[in-house]
Amino acid sequence: MPGPKKLDPSSSPRALLGAELRHRREGAGLSQEELGLPLFVSGSFIGQLESGTRRMQVDQAEKLDGILETDGFFVRNCAALKKSKYPDHFAEAADAEAMAGEIREYAPQLIPGLLQTDAYARAVFRAYQPTAPEEVINGLVAARLDRAQILADPTSPMFWAVLDETVLRRRVGSPAVMAEALRHILALAREHRIIVQVLPFSAGAHMAMEGQLKLMSFRDAPPLAYLQGLGSGTLHDDPATVRHCELTYDLVVASALSPQASLALIESVAEDYAHEDQQF
Repeated sequence: MPGPKKLDPSSSPRALLGAELRHRREGAGLSQEELGLPLFVSGSFIGQLESGTRRMQVDQAEKLDGILETDGFFVRNCAALKKSKYPDHFAEAADAEAMAGEIREYAPQLIPGLLQTDAYARAVFRAYQPTAPEEVINGLVAARLDRAQILADPTSPMFWAVLDETVLRRRVGSPAVMAEALRHILALAREHRIIVQVLPFSAGAHMAMEGQLKLMSFRDAPPLAYLQGLGSGTLHDDPATVRHCELTYDLVVASALSPQASLALIESVAEDYAHEDQQF
């Protein structure tokens, strides 16, 4: 089993806090489980703080300063972690996503954020905030496209998406926007950068009908599951919850079209949108 990841304390506020937390905990002779008890969190959660995959909250920082007698170090440095270009409910998941070695996602309504084009993302955010100033929409789109840069690495993370057929059929923006968005997914798949499958309408009822699911795995930290709802999202590290989410994803995959058949369907729908655009 690999040892703890060597964090560079200068690389980010999370890395700084993670490295210092590990140093202080080990200096105090505490295991991750022992330190987690007074914080009412699991030992795996402490491990995720130390590895930088979880974002330390201010109330946790206050308790850690008291337990480890760190003279306010964690509270002072935790403030830097509060600054994020993402909504509060997604900020911690975005941090974890950027460090994951494997990401698996079921998308019931929209193309996953990591796969969206500029025009598609713009149409999504304008629908979410119909009266927002253009500069607000521009900022949201820029942040989403910046997230997608993790796919520029040819080897990591491994990204596997299952798209409900609704994602293909729901028109977001114009037919041209949809054609471009679907062809972007096709290009990523054909470049062997992602794995994509489609869950067809013919699959009927399934275990993930209640919403979006994202699973993230890490080289040196326990896996996480992120469940998203309307303007909300929850990151889970409880092993039983994560296992249930993994089973859910596996069953969705079992009901989905093969990758080859999925690409053929995506291409067909993209061509339909392109043809429709030419008629306008």
